[in-house]
Amino acid sequence: MSEMQITGVTQHHVSYPLEESFAPTWIPDYAQHTHEAEVFEVETDAGITGVTASPSFAGGLEYETPLSLFLAGEDPHDIESIMSKLASIDLVGPRPWHIELALWDIIGKDAGKPVYELLGGSDEPIPAYASTGQMLPAAERIEYVEDRVDEGFEAVKLRITEPADLDIVRDVRDAFPELTLMVDANKGWAVRVMDDEQTWTVKEATAVAKELEEIGGVEWFEEPLPRHNYDGYARLREMTTVPIAGGEFNERAGELHQFLDRDAVDVLQPDAALVTGIKRAVEVAGRAREEGVNFVPHTWTNAIGFAANLHVIAAIDGAWCEFPHDPPWTPDAWGAIVSEPFEATDGLVRPREKPGLGIELDRDVVGGA
Repeated sequence: MSEMQITGVTQHHVSYPLEESFAPTWIPDYAQHTHEAEVFEVETDAGITGVTASPSFAGGLEYETPLSLFLAGEDPHDIESIMSKLASIDLVGPRPWHIELALWDIIGKDAGKPVYELLGGSDEPIPAYASTGQMLPAAERIEYVEDRVDEGFEAVKLRITEPADLDIVRDVRDAFPELTLMVDANKGWAVRVMDDEQTWTVKEATAVAKELEEIGGVEWFEEPLPRHNYDGYARLREMTTVPIAGGEFNERAGELHQFLDRDAVDVLQPDAALVTGIKRAVEVAGRAREEGVNFVPHTWTNAIGFAANLHVIAAIDGAWCEFPHDPPWTPDAWGAIVSEPFEATDGLVRPREKPGLGIELDRDVVGGA
């Protein structure tokens, strides 16, 4: 691989209009009308540019200048050195791990290979589950599931916010006896605009898990407790046969190891764009596999974050890929920043075969040259 240096970082704020309002369970007091993202281009003196993006809210913040100061002169191949610098940024500002994705984009383009191949993976198709983000009445959710089943999905993730919402899960199960279901309580973290964050105790989460046992066919019960309650997760896991999942928004790889140290989850879910970067994700996945814990990354950010996590899944031969799809939050909406949005064909997804992350920015949406 050639030696090169990072020369700067260019940032673009994107606000892409949704067809209608979207009310995610993790922001219960705030309906979204746009898909907001901060898109970054990491430029090098070799003429190779890596791209990445992070979620954004309300116009975002300007990171271009500090990132350029931190990264200018660094060799993008030296990921460990740059990760140390990103750790410093993490102490004084927003999570910077999405920047590491651009390094892999550069490294792959320089080598002429897709990231999953650099990591020892293949482009074998990966089963996808359709991931919802809203609470809808049972009749509407059943209609939604019918559409996804017709498209070839064999698994769907439903959201619940309180025990009464289990009636929706029961109705979906009755309508689709053979469908694999994941159930997400979103109690690991939440963005609270007006109210205090609502959490469950281990006792309350156990009661819900027992009902999920009766419903049957639940692949996992996701984030039933606050994300730092590792001992609580371990106790809950001992009291139910339903697999327990978590870790999508914990901080750095060290917190993920806390779950593994305590035998606290059956499924570990860190997002490479939010928590680990690609390199750390693969490392943590290796330990998880040794300990019999499944590794299924959270992917609910944007098309670039999805692409990065898909390369991770392909590298570790993962069993599932989360595929966000809950209109108006559709692949065309969260994929608007790239020229070719992702699709799940017959319920399967593949990483892109082009070098790097395998994506190109849609300049009509993102702007820039």
